[in-house]
Amino acid sequence: MGNDFEFIKSLSEESIVVAAGRPERTPDAALNTPIELTSTYQAGGTIGYGRFGNQSWAALESAIEFLEAGQTLLFPSGMSAINAIFKLLPLDSVIIASKNGYTGTMNILRELESSSRARVRYIDVSNTDEFLAAIPGASFAWIESPTNPALEVADLPTVIAVAKKAGLLVGVDNTFATGLIQKPLNFGADFSMNSVTKFISGHSDVLMGSVSTKDEALYLKLQDVRKFGGAIPGPFESWLALRGMRTLSLRLAKAQENAMELAKRLSDHPNVDRVRYPGLTSDPHHKRAASFMKGFGAILSIDVKGGVKAADLACQSSKLVTFATSLGGVETLWERRHRWSSESATIPTNLVRIAVGIEDIEDLWADIDQALRTTSE
Repeated sequence: MGNDFEFIKSLSEESIVVAAGRPERTPDAALNTPIELTSTYQAGGTIGYGRFGNQSWAALESAIEFLEAGQTLLFPSGMSAINAIFKLLPLDSVIIASKNGYTGTMNILRELESSSRARVRYIDVSNTDEFLAAIPGASFAWIESPTNPALEVADLPTVIAVAKKAGLLVGVDNTFATGLIQKPLNFGADFSMNSVTKFISGHSDVLMGSVSTKDEALYLKLQDVRKFGGAIPGPFESWLALRGMRTLSLRLAKAQENAMELAKRLSDHPNVDRVRYPGLTSDPHHKRAASFMKGFGAILSIDVKGGVKAADLACQSSKLVTFATSLGGVETLWERRHRWSSESATIPTNLVRIAVGIEDIEDLWADIDQALRTTSE
């Protein structure tokens, strides 16, 4: 894109999300990259064909590149981005992964195991000793941090450094944090993946994923996976996601502020057994998160007192908060995660994940409080 690379690189993240991915500054140039709706390009250029590239993709890829500190490729969903990374692994790879991981990733891992294409060592990623013990003989580590939906935090600087020294490829699902809160590539990870659907686009109207890497060879391999696998994003969706990214720092700041306040209040709620949020000083992952993360994110989880029925009733009783799956939008969503059969067995059945939005905190609290209180009426 037309940005001055070194100048954009020198900016703070809050300015990068606004300035990166813009066209050249020439007289009468558009401020925003237009939506490029074409499948065919005239010969002689660098794109060649609509499955190989698009200026609408390139604008968003350029912006995420600055945010994640690595060359970036877009995919039509977060799942396709994760699958693209796993397609690079040789047969019979030994993979280290969280036992409490995102359901889509867990399905991929189970499929790899059942087809004998890989062996998986499931661990508690927040237990550094357990993580390090799993490294000998492994070839790839896939790390969620914070984990979805248990909000566990891995010691990313330590485990990535040890894994890389042992010769492992390392990928990090950075969806909950984004590059505003942590940059896994700067810790030495090979891949940083975002479900762009979530915080980056931020308006619950786009499905998209991204993979960033500092390794040129890995970038080219991923590019071939996308090019020949056909997992390409749409130009309009790319334009929408970039438009959403312009307000990422503002949205995330407000959502984090709301999440912290809700976590504090929920900690004293009579119908909540446990609050999981690394921003709380009482949380077992707080000190670690504070040591290298620039914030604690906008996702928290609660274990609802009264079990499954109580958790379901609470989610069904909210009026402002929406009972739905997803996260990272401007609106607050919640759901009992075990309503999905693919949720990890180690996640409590009464756990409700709350994806906090940017609404007024008092309105949010009044709605969540009344919904939880219906479970004891």
